[in-house]
Amino acid sequence: MLRTLHKGLSQQPIRQARYLSEVAADVPHSKDKTELSHASDLPTHAEVVVIGGGSIGNSTLYHLGKKGVKGLLLEKDQLTAGTTWHSAGLIWSLRPNDTDSNVIGHTLDLVRSGGEIEQLTGMDCGFNNNGGIFVANNKERFDEYRRLKTFGKYLDVDTYVLSPSETKDLYPLMNVDDVYATLYSPADGCLDPSTYVSALSRAGTMLGGQIVTETTVTGIETETTRGRKRVTGVQTNKGLIKTEKVINCTGAWGPYISEMAGVDCPLVPFRHAYVVTEDIEGIENMPNVRDHDLSAYLRLQGNGLSVGGYEPHPDLLPDGVAKDFAFGLYELDWDTFGFNIEACIKRVPIIEYTGLKSTVCGPESFTPDHKPLLGESLDCRGFYQGCGFNSSGIMLAGGCGRELANMAVEGTTSIDMFGYDVNRYHPDCTKNKAWVLARSHEAYVKNYAMVFIHDENLAMRDMRTDVLHETLLSRGCVYQQRQGHERPGYFAIHKDSVNEKLDYDWYGSYGNEVHPEYPYRDRLGEEYTFGYPQHFDVIGAESHACRERAALFNMSYFGKFFLTGPDAQAVVDYLCCSNINKGPGGTVYTNMLNKNGGSESDLTVSHIEPCPETGHDRFYVACGGGSSYRDMGHILNVIDDKKFDCSVADHSSDYGMLSLQGPKSRAILESICDNDLSNEAFPFSSHQLTTIGGHEVRLMRLTFVGELGWELHIPSDALVDVYNTVMAAGEPHGIVDSGYRAIDSLSSEKGYKHWHEDVRPDTTPLEAGMAWLVNSKLKTGVDFLGRDALLAQKKSGIKKRLVCLKVESPVPLVTLEAISRDGDVVGWVSRTAYGYSVGCNVAWGYIEHPEKIKLDWVKSGKYQVECMGEVYDAEVSLAAPFDPKNLRVKGIYE
Repeated sequence: MLRTLHKGLSQQPIRQARYLSEVAADVPHSKDKTELSHASDLPTHAEVVVIGGGSIGNSTLYHLGKKGVKGLLLEKDQLTAGTTWHSAGLIWSLRPNDTDSNVIGHTLDLVRSGGEIEQLTGMDCGFNNNGGIFVANNKERFDEYRRLKTFGKYLDVDTYVLSPSETKDLYPLMNVDDVYATLYSPADGCLDPSTYVSALSRAGTMLGGQIVTETTVTGIETETTRGRKRVTGVQTNKGLIKTEKVINCTGAWGPYISEMAGVDCPLVPFRHAYVVTEDIEGIENMPNVRDHDLSAYLRLQGNGLSVGGYEPHPDLLPDGVAKDFAFGLYELDWDTFGFNIEACIKRVPIIEYTGLKSTVCGPESFTPDHKPLLGESLDCRGFYQGCGFNSSGIMLAGGCGRELANMAVEGTTSIDMFGYDVNRYHPDCTKNKAWVLARSHEAYVKNYAMVFIHDENLAMRDMRTDVLHETLLSRGCVYQQRQGHERPGYFAIHKDSVNEKLDYDWYGSYGNEVHPEYPYRDRLGEEYTFGYPQHFDVIGAESHACRERAALFNMSYFGKFFLTGPDAQAVVDYLCCSNINKGPGGTVYTNMLNKNGGSESDLTVSHIEPCPETGHDRFYVACGGGSSYRDMGHILNVIDDKKFDCSVADHSSDYGMLSLQGPKSRAILESICDNDLSNEAFPFSSHQLTTIGGHEVRLMRLTFVGELGWELHIPSDALVDVYNTVMAAGEPHGIVDSGYRAIDSLSSEKGYKHWHEDVRPDTTPLEAGMAWLVNSKLKTGVDFLGRDALLAQKKSGIKKRLVCLKVESPVPLVTLEAISRDGDVVGWVSRTAYGYSVGCNVAWGYIEHPEKIKLDWVKSGKYQVECMGEVYDAEVSLAAPFDPKNLRVKGIYE
């Protein structure tokens, strides 16, 4: 496929880079590069070295200074020479997730007139607060914008829904004939990149940072101690700098620096373009415009416009950008860009009759999921990524620089940054260039697509599968993908449905033909709604079967690690916030915390048989597959930091995992194994070895859906046999296959928490209503990571609390809904699913109080949830709406 793709690209004319001296007059943000030059003697030591002099690098340097760290920034040319200098610089306050919105909000706090940077430096950041308009051409897009508007109420971002005529009044030059409605955000605007970086660099140096330009990094020095590779220095053309921390903020050049440290950097550069028009009469002070349906944007540029977008057939740079490329542009390919200019003309027709002042076509880096790459690499301690910003670097720079500084200095973040975490990908993905290329292409093409919470990718599917994959596919399984691993989503009602994933068709790009028939793509299309999907009742049937009979879930994509060594008990004691002292045979659900008491992971830890070779304690850890690589990194880092004598072995692919849940689960297992499964002999939160179908299986009495049930941990080569044995035994009891969509519903109505939704790095167990997880351990003298923060929080009280909201509404909740108490917005919905057993939407979200959350305050208010502009009453509780007495888990069915 890569060979074919290169062949397709080679048919396009090669466009050589033009350098600054040739284009300075044409590019709106270019300045005499000496204005941003920072010449300085190269130091021999630095606490932190930041590589890259663009908006991200300078923001990171500034935020390091705020934390008292005097960082050193290295730039191979002059500041902004990479992609920053030609950026369009647009800032949109609202995004369809809380992380983006938070980091953008911090950027705005930095750059507004009288904002943080101006207060420190006296320098203007070049922010033009001219507002922004999102154009909706249909009801579905309008619903998406109403979702953003609702979330904006929590963020204190004022927005206004405008009719086509009202939009015309605000923007007289806009064609509104095909406009359904628009969303106007006065807080939006655009930044002049050079002015912004000039102010940031001044702020960084005022706080003790140092900037050295015209300094090329030639190598990253490392050494291996305690089995981990770590940074020791940075080699440059001017000499060696000793340091233990390097932050790679080099954008499209990130892979070059990463390779020096032996680290993956999964991004792909694209040629990304916009054009600048001549002056347009009447355009003065107009808001910026983003029309997602046309895949176009229009930015106010003086008395003209910069116009561009995201074309369906983009120009890839699969071999990267030249190392010495600086202040450079490519010749614009009008065959590619024509799509964008036609879209912009449709929205603002006068552009067709307006001359062009300049064309700007430069490299921009894009990632496999259109999110940046931030954080410390698991492959090299002290090497942090801060690149891959998907043409949003200016907008995200403020908050991302803050969080990079937090990572490097504090070892954690102030908000949940998992969606940006460089370790969110599995190495099987990042080391596969075809995967990185295809997924990054799809992310680019779908950049302006509507965001539906259950959407899935089409590129590079079936890359990581377990041995049950084909068996479940034949039974109608519609798969989801997490970390490249296929997991069951739900099972189509017609079991002969063909749901195979076909080879990626590149959406018709590069000589490929779009698949004319593609049933799996059709299944995804059924999700493209803000209403209930066509398979709503299918998922409901799986959920009801679990509550009434039995359901079998394939959870083999879970991470599965073995910890062993002289300090194994000490490791789990320090890592986990719960007591891990039940002895062999015990299994504990727990969380791993950070120093602030926030949840870094939820997982189960089982004390199993001693290591046969050494006799040392051995623990078996199972954690969610979507974050398992990151979880393993957290474990390894804590072992390294504390110098524990303990090894971690990843056996995720060597074991399968089935979960049998429901009232009939005990009867099914009793018919195929010899173990006594009574409550007395096999209590909840314990495990035993058994034999099923002639294979050794580890049974764990656990549930994530609130039913009597067991997990079956099985060697992968026996997974199919054991699955068939269980299904055959369960047939008389009405057993069904079930997937993660049913788990979402069942766990939500039972109150079982999802990591990254209910519990996150920026929420503590106390705030999540999980004090039971930590209370007993806090009463002991056993130290654990986050203990001090929790003790302090117990003393001072919490200011936010996770609550459950039952909402009867004609449409499903889809997260980001604003939660109001007695008319005041106090929080937002972070997780939701329809609860089939309780007959309504079940949402979970954190509500906040400026001083202290008290239970009588929580219980006394009248609550409402706003979903896409409509307000619905909500019944709020601290307990789960289904089986609050927890009887079913104990096998007690009334």
